[in-house]
Amino acid sequence: MRKLFSICIVLSIVTAGFAQDQAAPAASQASEKYREYRNQITEPKYGLAKVKKLIKAIKPDGEDNVIMANKTYNALSVEEKFTYNALHGEVFSQNCDVMPPMVDEEKKIFGHIPGNFGDEEQWSERQLAFFKKYRSKVVSLLRETMTGQKHVGLNLKHIAIEIQAYELIPDMIKIYGQKHYDQDILTVLMDLMHQGKYGPFMKSQSCEKLFGDASNYRSFIVANPENQALVIERATAYYKTKRR
Repeated sequence: MRKLFSICIVLSIVTAGFAQDQAAPAASQASEKYREYRNQITEPKYGLAKVKKLIKAIKPDGEDNVIMANKTYNALSVEEKFTYNALHGEVFSQNCDVMPPMVDEEKKIFGHIPGNFGDEEQWSERQLAFFKKYRSKVVSLLRETMTGQKHVGLNLKHIAIEIQAYELIPDMIKIYGQKHYDQDILTVLMDLMHQGKYGPFMKSQSCEKLFGDASNYRSFIVANPENQALVIERATAYYKTKRR
């Protein structure tokens, strides 16, 4: 929640800056298509129909939180809880200012991925506790889901970041290599290196530009072949240090 609040403040400042300085430039059709792609999720297969039905039946509380009853939640298997948590945030969060359109969004590697669940839902404490308690199993389910569907949806990226799933670095690099289209996979790789305080990355110009004092939620590096290859090279080296 604190992280989202910080992001909202940054977005508000950035948005205000745009309003004061100039009208936001119109995004190209390619950028709009890519933005839509960035926000796509991946649906885990484990009890999917059952979980969707249960989510649909939940009634919001007085604060618009949509929380499954403990008895129902506890009766779900680990795999079904994974699907539920991947598809649904139980805590309502007021949406902040809309991100202004970005030019050539598809040609950028950002320091942050878009907010999960449209920024209007957040994981509850018990959902976050689940990811941590069953971390090894969650990593396994993430791997099976993303490799099976050849797609790392926004929801899976957020889970990987939440549990610092460095084990998935080779899997994500392989999926990225199939299309070289999902630049947010590289964002996740850099986030993992940043969280792990991997020295070669922490000392790099990319880290300073994306996570330094002058950075904001829109900070990016150009998605050219040189930067793409460098991110992959560093992430691969980081993964090897973690496997020793």
